[in-house]
Amino acid sequence: MFIQFLLSRLLTALGVILGVLCVVFLFLHLVPGDPVEVMLGESAQAADRATLRQALGLDDPLPVQLWSYLQDLAQLNLGTSLYSGRPISELLWERLPATIELGVAALLLALTLALPLGVFAAIKKETVWDFGAMGFALFGVSIPNFWMGPMLILLGALWLGWFPVSGREGFTSIVLPAITLGTAMAAILSRMVRSTLLEVLTEDFIRTARSKGLTEWAITFRHGLRNALLPVITLLGLQLGALLSGAVITETVFSWPGIGSLVVEAIHRRDYPVVQAAVLLISMTYVLVNLFTDLVYAWVDPRVRLSK
Repeated sequence: MFIQFLLSRLLTALGVILGVLCVVFLFLHLVPGDPVEVMLGESAQAADRATLRQALGLDDPLPVQLWSYLQDLAQLNLGTSLYSGRPISELLWERLPATIELGVAALLLALTLALPLGVFAAIKKETVWDFGAMGFALFGVSIPNFWMGPMLILLGALWLGWFPVSGREGFTSIVLPAITLGTAMAAILSRMVRSTLLEVLTEDFIRTARSKGLTEWAITFRHGLRNALLPVITLLGLQLGALLSGAVITETVFSWPGIGSLVVEAIHRRDYPVVQAAVLLISMTYVLVNLFTDLVYAWVDPRVRLSK
């Protein structure tokens, strides 16, 4: 039964990735602008443009270009950049460590903020602690990255001078991007921790623990929080995939040399193969993280796979 569940999830994941590739390919070719004009400039001769367009295969019909692209992907060939002529796999490999570093830092910050805020909000329900924690959660969810990033630059870099404005040089350069990317995730997780912990604390086994004379600290953390973490882990898996997509804005604001900034640069240059490869990497990460979350849930709770 688990094998059938795994195969069904793998087929669904492949279908999602293929759909993303086709949609991105179509939208990129609908965006105004010509990569040949970007490469040669507006003063280039028409014959030179036609020759370069034919050499790059851009004069073929869209279905032919899409089929050729899918054939290359089947051979694990991401192609070469139209702008630099370098293999796209090298470009992604150069930028991937910076994105992973930012994602890990944002994740650690989110967990550091979300767990204590959610727990204290549940323990101190309808008190100042609860209203303050949920106010922070509302604040974090409501403010977009493209606004929070510049505000943090003004405060932490320009006014206080504690952190660099942009770039990736030293430990201090990751603080502001990690805060920008991790705050929204912390807000979502803290709300989930609070709601699930409040639900668990009303269960019968919690009453039994209290009747045995256990302290509230032991009841909350040893029994309550442990049983409340399963939905939180599920949400965490979803948010891990979303970190890559959210990093596109954050990396652009802080000039962080990761996959997100590579996507924006490639879009400006009309470098179709690079954009497609980067979106493929982001979508595959998102789908694989969700697939792993589904498998863990099905392994922990057999009712999940039996209901499919």
